[in-house]
Amino acid sequence: MLNLRSPREIALMREAGLVVWHAHQAAAALVKPGVTTREIDAAIESYFVERGAVSLFKGVPGKVPFPAVTCISVNEEVVHGIPGPRKLLEGDVVSIDTGCKLNGWCGDAAVTRPVGRISAEKQRLLDVTKGTLDLAIELMRVKGRWSDVAAEMEKYVRDAGFYVVETFVGHGIGREMHEEPQVPNFRSKQLLKNGDFELRPGLVIAVEPMVNIGTQKVKGLSDHWTQVTKDGKASAHFEHTIAITKEGPVALTAGPNGEEV
Repeated sequence: MLNLRSPREIALMREAGLVVWHAHQAAAALVKPGVTTREIDAAIESYFVERGAVSLFKGVPGKVPFPAVTCISVNEEVVHGIPGPRKLLEGDVVSIDTGCKLNGWCGDAAVTRPVGRISAEKQRLLDVTKGTLDLAIELMRVKGRWSDVAAEMEKYVRDAGFYVVETFVGHGIGREMHEEPQVPNFRSKQLLKNGDFELRPGLVIAVEPMVNIGTQKVKGLSDHWTQVTKDGKASAHFEHTIAITKEGPVALTAGPNGEEV
C-alpha cells in the first residue's frame, strides 16, 4: 500500500527538506583536511536543535542504537559510518547522510564530497553516482513504473564501469523515515514480481544510489553499523527526497532555488 501525499502534505515535507539542505550546507563548510567526522556531526546536530527538528538517525534501533545524527562514510565505507575522531585527509571522499523530522514530516538526503584534491577515478565515481540520481529524477517525469527507472539507473552505472550496491535500497518516506515502497537502484526479478510500483502524483520516495568502483559486494564492521566495500576501493552515495507532483518530480531536499545538497 502506497501512501500518496496531498499537495499540503508535500509542502510540509518540503519544509523538513529545506532544514536537511541547510544542515548539509553547514557540513559542507567543514569538509576539509584535519576536520573530524565527529565535528561535522556536531554541526548538523546543533542546526537541528536550532530549528526544532528531530534527528531521524540518532537512536535508530540495532544491536547498538545508532549514536549520531549523521551517517558519515569515508572512502571504502559505503554507508552507515559512525562519526568519531577520524580526521579527513586530502584525497578522501566523504559521504554525509542525514535526515530530520519537522512538525511530524521527514526529509532525508545524502551527498559525497571531495576532501581537497582527489584522484581522477574518485572524481568520476562522484560524477557517475550524482549522474545516476539526476537520471532517476529526469526519468520519473516520463516513465510510468519504478522498474523502468531502476533499469536505466543500473545501465548508466554499468556502462561507466562501476557497480551498483544492491544490499541497500531507497525507500518511501513521509511521517516516518522508512515507509513502503522499497526503492532499488537496479531491476531484479523480485522487483518485477512483487515490488514494482506506479509513479503517480502524491508519491514521495527517497532515491539513493550507492556506487562502488571495484565490486558491488559489501561487508559490515565490528561496530555493527559501518558497511565497507569488500575490496577496499571507494564508494559514493547521493540521495534526495523526491515528490511526484502534477507538474513532475520535485526534489524536496534541494535548496530554496533548487540548489544541490
